[in-house]
Amino acid sequence: MRFVGFVPQDAPDPRVEQAERLAAMPVAVVGLVPQASLEESPLLNSQSSSGSDGTTQMSVSVNYTLWRNPADRSDPVNLAEIDEALLQTIDDAKREALGAPSPHPRPAWMLEQIEQMRYPSIWEAVRTDWHREPSELSEPRRLLVEHANYVLMNRFRRELGLGDITTDRFQERLTVRAVNERGPVLLDGAEVPAIEIDTDPFVYAVGFELAQGVMVTAVIPRDDLEYVTLEFATRGPDVFG
Repeated sequence: MRFVGFVPQDAPDPRVEQAERLAAMPVAVVGLVPQASLEESPLLNSQSSSGSDGTTQMSVSVNYTLWRNPADRSDPVNLAEIDEALLQTIDDAKREALGAPSPHPRPAWMLEQIEQMRYPSIWEAVRTDWHREPSELSEPRRLLVEHANYVLMNRFRRELGLGDITTDRFQERLTVRAVNERGPVLLDGAEVPAIEIDTDPFVYAVGFELAQGVMVTAVIPRDDLEYVTLEFATRGPDVFG
């Protein structure tokens, strides 16, 4: 959902459209276990592919607001440094609105999102991928690499010496050779075998297969790792309103 110009006060909440999209996800979505330093964003990222016989692939990603000092949310240490890489990931209306007074009343959901943007986020933190038919596109190591490169491409452009995201093409930084076996991770309290990428200076990535064609991957900036417990939980159904 995208708006041009100012957003009217009665503009529909994008979470309604999101709930409709998520209803098409054939498997449960996985996120991190609840923890004081993380607050799940109400908006999830999703994408899908379809053929003549229906949906063939779908992924849903969970984003989090990071609280470095969750005991005191007014602590300035919790504030984000807004840079151009982050601005590239938000839409024009919110980018112009951030920190600027508006001559027009804004819908409550937009005010919530603008407020949330004042704090650091772990964007695309946990992704659940579903493929109807196994193929090379659903290979676990490939999916972990793809997720990690996607985060690097969008959130670490300055650190990687890249320019504008629309003109400066990102060369894949990581390949499947960077993936190694690791010890198990916890999902809903039970151990599951996992793989990892632990060689990149900017992100740490871990993933595990739930079933054939179903993969969960997590990509966490290294600067945020000390605040995050890498344990996972199946999320409940998304209900809005």
